Amino acid sequence: MESVRPGGGLPASGPGSGSGSGAASGSFPSLFPPGLHGIYGECRRLYPDQPNPLQVTAILKYWLGGPDPLDYVSMYRNLGNPALNVPEHWHYVSFGLSDLYGDNRVHEFTGTNGPSGFGFELTFRLKRETGESAPPTWPAELMQGLARYVFQSENTFCSGDHVSWHSPLDNSESRIQHMLLTEDPQMQPVQTPFGVVTFLQIVGVCTEELHAAQQWNGQGILELLRTVPLAGGPWLITDMRRGETIFEIDPHLQERVDKGIETDGSNLSGVSAKCAWDDLSRPPEDDEDSRSICIGTQPRRLSGKDTEQIRETLRRGLEINSKPVLPPINAQRQNGLNLDRAPSRKDSLESESSAAIIPHELIRTRQLESVHLKFNQESGALIPLCLRGRLLHGRHFTYKSITGDTAITFVSTGVEGAFATEEHPYAAHGPWLQILLTEEFVERMLEDLEDLNSPEEFKLPKEYSWPEKKLKVSILPDAVFDNPLH
Repeated sequence: MESVRPGGGLPASGPGSGSGSGAASGSFPSLFPPGLHGIYGECRRLYPDQPNPLQVTAILKYWLGGPDPLDYVSMYRNLGNPALNVPEHWHYVSFGLSDLYGDNRVHEFTGTNGPSGFGFELTFRLKRETGESAPPTWPAELMQGLARYVFQSENTFCSGDHVSWHSPLDNSESRIQHMLLTEDPQMQPVQTPFGVVTFLQIVGVCTEELHAAQQWNGQGILELLRTVPLAGGPWLITDMRRGETIFEIDPHLQERVDKGIETDGSNLSGVSAKCAWDDLSRPPEDDEDSRSICIGTQPRRLSGKDTEQIRETLRRGLEINSKPVLPPINAQRQNGLNLDRAPSRKDSLESESSAAIIPHELIRTRQLESVHLKFNQESGALIPLCLRGRLLHGRHFTYKSITGDTAITFVSTGVEGAFATEEHPYAAHGPWLQILLTEEFVERMLEDLEDLNSPEEFKLPKEYSWPEKKLKVSILPDAVFDNPLH
């Protein structure tokens, strides 16, 4: 990627194409892509005095085989709002997650009434340092990284989502190492000829704030950040020099989080993780892999409907149901490329309601007598959240392996649509395992797993076992999961 000014060097499809006078007057050249026109028009509404902002552009466009999904990232200077205690900052806006062209070169055109492309663009607000005359360009690469995730997984983002980054966003020594997402406070949704585009703002947060968002919910932490000027303020501006968490700035905020967790539980319904499971009830001589069961000579993988259900579970983190339901698996087949397509592009936060699951006709649901769950340290540290914040509130929680098709869903007795039951609490549908835990057993597990709240204090591997329940949990080094033969 390279930084250029739109008025000097962009191709005809860029925001600065055409004559400078045309751009300044608000008219657009005929070759200006209509989808890009709509987003750029919203930027012009906010920044009428900056018709040619600095811009980072992909040298080789994604639709020509380049690695960067975003065609452009525009960078504006925002003067803030002194009356609201909003400091001057740099405002970054992406172009490419929505459909810019409408000719199927990147996104499938699905009509004007639905989302354009993935339905959103990313923004980011970075506090301007004293004496800084030009915006840093590292946020553009950060946005490209998030866009690559969206394109590769087809999972979209929603307000309140969190992103575990585990590294300073600017590759410095900053404590700002993770992200939350929220609606941009100034940019309004745009109707383009290819659908609607909304604007999701990236908000940099500390590890402690990320953990609070996981244990409670992202929206709650965002509201707290808005009340602390040093941590974002009303426009949630990221300050990479911030050295204190909101809980260090105002210790009373931890009490609000604790009360929220107790009252609401957690909105986090699942994570991508390093995890695995084994069926301990299989005889030793049976070398079939419990995570890849075979029919004839063909290895069994997650069916398209299973994949859709798990992805939908992961995407439903913002929705609290009074009667939690796992989306059903239907017997109907899907053809072609739609087989593994994430439903998050259409009605991602909606699901059909069903009291039962109809298994794929080639995959039988198996009841297991004994199981062994395996997690890396980061995933294992979320087990107390899964139990306390989800199952004790009548909900479910899914771990989806990032290294294969394995999935592990914990369900409470109040979740409908599960194939695990109180009579058969361990059940597998191909490589997808469901575990039903009673409230009494959850309380006991929380006591036994208390040291997971301080994972830095124990050495790996770590094993927990409940022989009478025929359940074993191991916390293992990352290297175990990096080897496909674990």
